[in-house]
Amino acid sequence: MALAKEFPPVSIRNGADQETEYRAQTRLWLRLLACTTLIEGELRRRFREEFDFTMPRFDVLAQLDREPSGLVLGELPKRLMVSAGNLTPIVDRLVEDGYITRTPSNLDRRVQIVCMTVEGRKAFRRMAKRHGSWLAELLSEFPTDRLDGLIGELDDLKGAVRGTIRKS
Repeated sequence: MALAKEFPPVSIRNGADQETEYRAQTRLWLRLLACTTLIEGELRRRFREEFDFTMPRFDVLAQLDREPSGLVLGELPKRLMVSAGNLTPIVDRLVEDGYITRTPSNLDRRVQIVCMTVEGRKAFRRMAKRHGSWLAELLSEFPTDRLDGLIGELDDLKGAVRGTIRKS
């Protein structure tokens, strides 16, 4: 019984039907990965060429843009789904380049607050505008009348995956 709990059946189908279903699920995952990889690679290239900037640095600024009063540094890795160790050099570089500030909290000196500078916000807004136009360009050959349906389907998929993870 412990085995059944660890590996719940994905389907009530057996044999060839189940193998076909697994193949379809694998194909879906590979298509999602391929789309993400293609888009991300092109965005990274364009950020590097046009702004001499990296996607991870842009992602940090995007999080800070949502928080005008700043953000506790420890919150950033959670929001970006990266380790604090990976984030530290990115934050250091953004501070060094004048895009953000990092100051101790008035309530607890051990806690660091990161805020975007005025110059950082201006630069981010320019980059965000280009980011939006790049995405529109990259997706321009996909019919716009199908976007909402695809977004809905992917929302459903995300919910289903989250539900499965919660059960495990």
